[in-house]
Amino acid sequence: MPETSPYKPPASASSEMDADVIVVGSGPVGAALGVLLAQRGRRTTVLERRRRPYTLPRATSFDGETARLLAGCGLGPDLSRITELATGYQWRSADGEILLDIVFRTEGPYGWPDASTMHQPALEELLAARAAELPGVTVVRGRQVVGVEERDDRVVVTAEDEDGAAQTYTARWVVGCDGANSFVRDHLDVPVTDLGFSYEWLLCDVQLREPGRFVPTNVQICDPARPTTLVGSGPGHRRWEFMRLPGERAADLNREETAWRLLAPYGVTPDTATLLRSTTYIFQARWAEQWRVGRVLLAGDAAHLMPPFAGQGMCSGIRDVVNLAWKLDLVLEGLAPESLLDTYMEERRAQVRESVQSSVQLGRVICVTDPVAAAERDATILAGHRGRGPAVPDLSLLLTEGLLQRGADGSPVSPAGEVVPQGQVRGLRDTGLFDDVVGRGFVLLLAEGADGRLNAEQSAFLTDLDTHVVALLPEDGTPQNMSVADVSGVYRAFLARHGADAVLVRPDYHVYGAASGLGAAAVLVDDLRARMGVGVPAGARAGSRRSRDSSVSSSGCTPVASTLTWSSAGAADRR
Repeated sequence: MPETSPYKPPASASSEMDADVIVVGSGPVGAALGVLLAQRGRRTTVLERRRRPYTLPRATSFDGETARLLAGCGLGPDLSRITELATGYQWRSADGEILLDIVFRTEGPYGWPDASTMHQPALEELLAARAAELPGVTVVRGRQVVGVEERDDRVVVTAEDEDGAAQTYTARWVVGCDGANSFVRDHLDVPVTDLGFSYEWLLCDVQLREPGRFVPTNVQICDPARPTTLVGSGPGHRRWEFMRLPGERAADLNREETAWRLLAPYGVTPDTATLLRSTTYIFQARWAEQWRVGRVLLAGDAAHLMPPFAGQGMCSGIRDVVNLAWKLDLVLEGLAPESLLDTYMEERRAQVRESVQSSVQLGRVICVTDPVAAAERDATILAGHRGRGPAVPDLSLLLTEGLLQRGADGSPVSPAGEVVPQGQVRGLRDTGLFDDVVGRGFVLLLAEGADGRLNAEQSAFLTDLDTHVVALLPEDGTPQNMSVADVSGVYRAFLARHGADAVLVRPDYHVYGAASGLGAAAVLVDDLRARMGVGVPAGARAGSRRSRDSSVSSSGCTPVASTLTWSSAGAADRR
């Protein structure tokens, strides 16, 4: 049985603490979590061991779903400035034959390009600037966390500066986003599953003196003489990676002259480019089996590591914190029991496990150095007529665990667990992507004429969740305060495909569930309340719990109370 808890205000002890949440690590994952919590009105302290931002790139790209998640951090208008569209991903044999050719779309299913390359320091600058705009975020640099101790209703974190002077910080919750060598993970002493798949590669980041056009953007050369990766890394930047061969000394590979020698066949020389970095690294394939111990949680590389071949490392970390932020917020507000946080690990660990295993499968195909085995691989791929792949690989995985609508057998009922697509809609004031026009958070989508009637408690529950209730109109429909015209037809097609009159979408854009017929909206609301394990809504007594950061919504659809009044009365009027 789920843990149940009545709705209640935040604990008064929270005001006695330094923050609601302490985030350890200020890479893209930790910085994004700080922003997401601050946008929800939470006080967040981010502790970072480096005194200054790290100026060298690590991740080089993100997919369309991650672009949508970053836009939810308030970065949407600036992403085009720091990125370049990736046109595709191609595998080639040693002889130049195309083994796999994936073409990326400029407009993917989530309203963003399928793939974008980026210079990671530029992304981190955007996140830092966004955090500086929000009063709830405090970033403390030059602090190495050396202790984490849980005490009753709080966690005490000890951090040292460069001189060894210690300072303590307190919060209700702590999230370790401190990377592959995570202190927080090691401190928790949680079990880790390691698939034992790792290879060492020489990574060469270059800045080109003259802009070049590389088609496709990303290329994997499956040459047994030296497996090689070529990828875009944002405007003016590019990365080459060269696998260390059996019998080759890492010390010999990890020299600047070696980097220039390997880059020369691609026209990259000291006259055409600046070598920003040349270093070897060993990728790993592993995940922590436990992501929460009491009031301490893990996210990003602290929770999982994977080979780079699917480009899902940073993307997975961003998905982690988007999943976690809204759940922490509800628990902190007293709107959900702490057991809701257990669904974070259930949901994300299952997804990450598949991502890691898929990346390993790709790596086993790519990292072949035996010429005979490589020839057999190439022949098998070509014989299978795989020279032209699908438009884009399905890297956005379904949720199969956690907080989802379920059938009698306990399994999710489609489309529960899917990521809802995003298209253009027209509201009262503007036309744009759904998330920007309607707003972010819980969304209850209603087909035109659907039964959206709710009783007082159901309405109050959605009010407390700051839910946007939206009726979908045809492309030529006239929007009102509680409806949008589905300009691209994406949403009406989605509801029709699933035979649904109502779809409830979570703040991380995963579908909670769908329903049809009389009482469709009420069925979904009651089901969510039961699975969250909550009691009587405070909204029935006090109305909306608090205002949100307005910069993440330019809504033409009013959230919460005014919309719910329409949904409970207007549906009956239409029938």
